[in-house]
Amino acid sequence: MMVAVGTDVAHDMMGFIDASPTPYHAVHNVAARLSDAGFEEFDPRRGGQPGARFVVRDGGLVAWFDGDSPAKAPRLLGAHTDSPNLRIRPRPDLGVAGFRQLAVEVYGGALLNSWLDRDLGLAGRVAVRDGAEIRQVLVRSGGPMLRVPQLAIHLDRGINDKGLQLDPQQHLSPVWGLGAAHDGDFVEWVAALTEVATTDVLGWDIACFDTEPPALIGPDGDLLASARLDNLCSTFGALEALLALRWAGGGPGVIVLHDHEEVGSTSTTGADSAWVASVLEQRSAALGWERVEHLRWIESGAMVSADMAHATHPNHTGRHEPNHWVLAGGGPVIKHNENQRYATDGTGAARFRLACEDAGVPVQDYSHRGDLPCGSTIGPLSSARLALDTVDVGMAQLSMHSARELMATDDVGHMVAAFSAWLQGGGR
Repeated sequence: MMVAVGTDVAHDMMGFIDASPTPYHAVHNVAARLSDAGFEEFDPRRGGQPGARFVVRDGGLVAWFDGDSPAKAPRLLGAHTDSPNLRIRPRPDLGVAGFRQLAVEVYGGALLNSWLDRDLGLAGRVAVRDGAEIRQVLVRSGGPMLRVPQLAIHLDRGINDKGLQLDPQQHLSPVWGLGAAHDGDFVEWVAALTEVATTDVLGWDIACFDTEPPALIGPDGDLLASARLDNLCSTFGALEALLALRWAGGGPGVIVLHDHEEVGSTSTTGADSAWVASVLEQRSAALGWERVEHLRWIESGAMVSADMAHATHPNHTGRHEPNHWVLAGGGPVIKHNENQRYATDGTGAARFRLACEDAGVPVQDYSHRGDLPCGSTIGPLSSARLALDTVDVGMAQLSMHSARELMATDDVGHMVAAFSAWLQGGGR
């Protein structure tokens, strides 16, 4: 049996994704890795020396390594931490036909059918009373807790002819037990998990997640199946690239991990906010720079917006632009759209192409069919907010926005090599 190249880094990414069922867990895990590598949490009141710093806010994170020349034109790499899923409503307790259920709201553009008949866990953060303060607690169920059962074919004989149609209000409430439901059942479960009284549970941001761990599949292990590849794959790649920059001693390099990309990015930690600009300006102020110096520094830089890309689907080739097929395993994908759904222009594409050349990895180009609406990324928003040259890239995958997605194992190594070369100034 052949073994795919780069399986070590692929296994590292699989472990990271499995440990990160929500954006809050993802940034917690990124911050822990950065701390282990000598990065310190940034406190703008301290001022002082350039260095390795990070800021965490909710499901977002900004981190940077200044190197020996903090005023040099920076390289930035942005990604997002959220994925489409089912989220628990504020009053979730339901009961119908002898089943206890939870009320959920669809988050983002989920492929709803992919959430059926899966063993689901619960994870997120809980706001609890801590004296006169509010404390945030990360939570994760120890195993499967819920399931959204599909209707039997005997009760929907036409499903294979007319297709599955799901109403997000009526058909997605998961079952999590038998018997009569009582208002407060879910709060009692949360209180037990967080080891506080039910009256001290003040709020939550909790989502369902697929409990099946990531896996390498196929006779050669050359395919990687996992939940949340979009976009924890790019989040992992950004982290690895910043750590590589730290040990290589280059810089300055910045990674930006946004939340809420899947719902439009308009939030405190979304790409369509002032948060990143504010953090980076505070970084410059702590170095003693005037604001005009900071603005010149930002405008001199360049950014990669990293999100996943569509591989050409072998069963649906007609859904792809015929002269721009994208191959799984073919390396990073530069994403193009003339209507600014992606931020790439010719110069940005050239820079990233040269960075891939420096890294010794192949590179591809994606262009969407003209008769289908094109998705978007954090790229155009980040470019507009920071007035920064930006190129949109991603790794090829199938089943985007499914509860479980698929990519090539080798592309994890291609991604880390390309992103590392980018942050280290490749392709200038």
